[in-house]
Amino acid sequence: MEPHSRALNGYNCPMIRTVDLRGRSLSKAQYNSELPRATLNVQEAMVLIEPILERVKNGDESDLIALAQEFDGVTPAAIRIPQMELDKALAQLDPKIRTALELSIVRITKVHNDQVRSEKTTTVVDGGTVTEKWIPVDRVGLYVPGGRAVYPSSVMMNVIPAQIAKVQSIAVASPPQKEFGGLPHPTILATCALLGITEVYAVGGAQAIALFAYGMKDVCEKADLVTGPGNIYVAAAKRALRGVIGIDSEAGPTEIAILADSSAIAADVAADLISQAEHDVIAAAVLVTDSPELASAVETELKVRVSATKHSERIKTALSGVQSAIALVDDIAQGLDVVNAYAAEHLEIQTRNARADAAKIRNAGAVFIGRFSPVSLGDYSAGSNHVLPTGGCACHSSGLSVQTFLRGLHFIEYGQKAFTDILDTVVTLANSEDLPAHGEAMTARLENL
Repeated sequence: MEPHSRALNGYNCPMIRTVDLRGRSLSKAQYNSELPRATLNVQEAMVLIEPILERVKNGDESDLIALAQEFDGVTPAAIRIPQMELDKALAQLDPKIRTALELSIVRITKVHNDQVRSEKTTTVVDGGTVTEKWIPVDRVGLYVPGGRAVYPSSVMMNVIPAQIAKVQSIAVASPPQKEFGGLPHPTILATCALLGITEVYAVGGAQAIALFAYGMKDVCEKADLVTGPGNIYVAAAKRALRGVIGIDSEAGPTEIAILADSSAIAADVAADLISQAEHDVIAAAVLVTDSPELASAVETELKVRVSATKHSERIKTALSGVQSAIALVDDIAQGLDVVNAYAAEHLEIQTRNARADAAKIRNAGAVFIGRFSPVSLGDYSAGSNHVLPTGGCACHSSGLSVQTFLRGLHFIEYGQKAFTDILDTVVTLANSEDLPAHGEAMTARLENL
C-alpha cells in the first residue's frame, strides 16, 4: 500500500486508492507528493521525435504522407483537405449534432467576446503618453487531436477565440483516419466548415506541430503560434519547438479534482470522476473530502457505474493508477489547501458553501461551482474554454482564451518639453548601470533644438 493509504471502513475498492491526510499539516510540495500525477517522460519523447521534426523541416509533402502511413496506418491523397470535403462533411452532418454544435458556438462566442481588451492610453505627464494596443498574431496553427475520441469541441475551443482576436490566418491540423480514407474525422471537418475555416490539414502528432513551426513549400505557410491539446509526442514537439513557434502549453493528461463534503451526492461525484477518466488510461481523477461516509459511498458508486459504462476498461485503468485517489482531510479548510496545491486542470466544488469555498481557490484551470456545474458542461457548452493547463501548471498559467492570440504592444510618444523634463533622470539611471551611451542618446537631442 502507498504510505498513509488505507481502506475505508474495511471496504477496499481496487479501482482507486485512498490517501489519508487527516491530522497532517503539509506544505504545498508535500501535498503534491501525496497526490502524484501520471508519469510522463516528455524529455524521452523529445529524443524520439527529433528525427520527425528534422524530416518535416527539410522535407516535402511526400514525407508527411509517409509519416501518416507509418503512424496512422493510412495514405492520405493529399495533406491539405479540399474545400469540397469540408462542404461534404457539413452537408452530411447529423442535424442533431449540428444543432448542438451551433448552440455551443453561440455560448462560447458570448463568453469569449467579453475577453477582448480595449486600447488604453495613459497620460504619464503633459506631452508624454503610453498607449497599449492589443494586436493579434498574424497566423495560428490549431491542433485537434484524434486517437480514442473525436473532438469537434476542441475545434470550437481553439477556433472561436482566435477568430474573436481577429487572427487573419487560421489553419487546423488533425490526424488522418484510416476509416475515413485518410481524412480527419468528418465531424472535425464539418465543425471547421461551420466556423468558416477553409485551411485544414490531415496531419497529426509531432509532425503537425513541426509543419506549423517550419512551414512547408507548396503545402503550408509557417505559423507564429500553435495551440491545442495532444498526446505526449505533441507535448514533446511543443517543448522542442518553443521559440521557433509560440505555444499555448504542453497540455498533458486530463485531470479532475473534486472538493466535496457530506452534502455532496455520491452518484454525482462518482459520475464526474468517471467522465474524465474516460479520456485516457493516464487521466487523473481525485476526490478530496472531509467525509469518510461520502468517500465510501463514492467507492461503491464507482464499482457499479464503471462496469456499466462503455469504456469501462480504460476507466478502470485510469482510476486504479497512481495519478488517481480519494484524499481524506480534516475539514474543508484543509481540503482547500490540498486542491490549491494540486492545481487541477478541472476543479469541482461540491460543498454546502460552494460559492464561498470557490472564492478561496487560487490555482485551477477552471472551477465548477455546485452540483449543476459539472466538468462535462464546461467541456462542451458552458461557454468557457476547455483547453486548460495540466500537470500543476495552473499555478502559473491560464487556459486558452482570446488573450492567447493577442500581444500587448506599447506605443510611446513624448513631446519636447516632456522629454527635456525627464532627461536628467534617464541620464542618471543610465550612468548608474554603466550604460553611458543610453544617456548620450538622450543628450544628443539637445544638440539640434
